[in-house]
Amino acid sequence: METSVGVILKKIFSLTLIFNALITIAAVAGIIFGFYMAYPYWQPYAPWLINGNLFWFVIVAAIINIFPSAAIGRALHTGRFMFHHYVYGFFVLLSSSAFVTVFTPIPLHSLFLVESNSVVVNVGRIFELAGLTLVLDDLPDVNKKIERGLNWIKSKAYQVRKSLHVFQFATGCFAFYCGLSILLDTIGNSDRALPNSFAIVSLLLSGVTSFAFAKRKAWLKITPPQSQ
Repeated sequence: METSVGVILKKIFSLTLIFNALITIAAVAGIIFGFYMAYPYWQPYAPWLINGNLFWFVIVAAIINIFPSAAIGRALHTGRFMFHHYVYGFFVLLSSSAFVTVFTPIPLHSLFLVESNSVVVNVGRIFELAGLTLVLDDLPDVNKKIERGLNWIKSKAYQVRKSLHVFQFATGCFAFYCGLSILLDTIGNSDRALPNSFAIVSLLLSGVTSFAFAKRKAWLKITPPQSQ
């Protein structure tokens, strides 16, 4: 029988995977925004990366990884501490949004699109993503309409599960390639080591996560939602 410690560790692992997927999306969103704003004068991480548009596949990889990552946690029985943890997620989101609005010069809607090495800005970003992680992990419990909508999406995903399985591996290759390209570019441009480190780690981890879920056939094992 699995110990409570083991259950908690698996839950933390599930939340970490969701959090990393969101970091990947946030990091790549900023790169894509900069790429299009400077186009055609900036080709990100050339010559290692052949085209900046490949980052769109990284976003797809992160999105595809979120469902099986959340499924790991939802299969566990961790109990509740006073509330569903989406309550804490919304609290963190609102608090961090207020923090960003009051204490940073960056508008909230541009928080992940503007490059900044400010500690205050990056703390705001981390807490925004942490709050969103808690909400996404517990999203079906927020509202019955949301649960029905997610079940509808799951039923559609079940119909194309074989394609999702292939896409998970393929887009994981792009995530790993893009992460490796940033790493190689950073080796030759060491002053970018710190700001690039989050993107490098999150993209490489997203690639490895995609490979692991593809090996486990996570999307092929998806079951259609029970009719209510």
